[in-house]
Amino acid sequence: MTAARALERLRVPQELSAREPAEARGAGRDDVRLMVSRGPRVSHHAFRDLPGQLRAGDVLVVNTSSTLAAAVDGRIGAEPVVVHFSTRGDGGRWSVELRRPDGSGSTLPRPGGPRGTAVRLPGGGVLELEEPVTAGADRLWWAAATVDVPGLMARYGRPIRYGYTRRDQPLSAYQTVFAQPSPDGSGSAEMPSAGRPFTGDLVKLLMSRGIRFAPVTLHTGVSSAEAHEPPYPEFFEVPASTARLVNAARAARAGGGGPAAARTAGPAAAGGRVVAVGTTAVRALESAAGPSGAVAPARGRTGLVVTPRRGVRVVDGLLTGLHEPAASHLLMLAAVAGEEALARAYAEALDHRYLWHEFGDVHLLLPEETAHPVDC
Repeated sequence: MTAARALERLRVPQELSAREPAEARGAGRDDVRLMVSRGPRVSHHAFRDLPGQLRAGDVLVVNTSSTLAAAVDGRIGAEPVVVHFSTRGDGGRWSVELRRPDGSGSTLPRPGGPRGTAVRLPGGGVLELEEPVTAGADRLWWAAATVDVPGLMARYGRPIRYGYTRRDQPLSAYQTVFAQPSPDGSGSAEMPSAGRPFTGDLVKLLMSRGIRFAPVTLHTGVSSAEAHEPPYPEFFEVPASTARLVNAARAARAGGGGPAAARTAGPAAAGGRVVAVGTTAVRALESAAGPSGAVAPARGRTGLVVTPRRGVRVVDGLLTGLHEPAASHLLMLAAVAGEEALARAYAEALDHRYLWHEFGDVHLLLPEETAHPVDC
């Protein structure tokens, strides 16, 4: 059986879904497990052991997008619906997904449309569906609201919740330590969850050991929980400071760093690895990279889908959660680590009873090396 086929056939038991954050168990955010893959080798750790898996000069690329209270109740005539606000578009429009409440706090799929459908919102506002985001599809629609959507979400919204979670959690449970509010009220419909286990103390410890943090922004839209569609175009930004830091680290590793790179990047000029924290950070960084892997400052919308065929140009490693076998994110993981290494790691994750989804355990994928790195 091929590695790709083995990944497709994996089944994650329901009991391995993380149903609530670690804090609900009286633990800290960082009280989750960490699986580390270096090529075919897999090891198992606590997330608090992350500093020992990295080394001085490594660059962690983190997504600073904040999570929105993107689920808002509404009505179409007498029918109750839940509006998932996905992505802010031009002219104040938003792409939205309409869902059916299931009576337990979660939702079920519901076709969108037709054009002109009016959704009554809390506080007296109205949302009108204008056109599908993709021709021929009916899950996501562009819609215009008669009220300020960020204000609506702040007053009436709640975080998007899926059926595997036990109960509603406060918005603070869905914010990472890296989150920065956007001036225009934009943000992520779903949490950039790979950054969730980090705490302020852990960030300080990593920095004290010569590990650098490079911010990017990518506002995630609403994922396709049932159909596992690839991601739609999303807003991203890679600032000039991040481009310089990443390029200096890569140049130093290639032997082209020298004193100039050291002055620019500090410890990163030692030639550290570029490790993305989350698939969103990969998408942003790779969207700003040219064919040679050089990163330029960039801002706009990206439709990039990273696959094994396309490969990665910048990223050496990836820290991410555990994804459903059918999820499109696995293509990106295979591009970073290779299908065989990924299939082996996921088999071990099942054997060791790792927890899946946004409140679950995490997986660090690093390049294979002839010797283990020295702990920082």
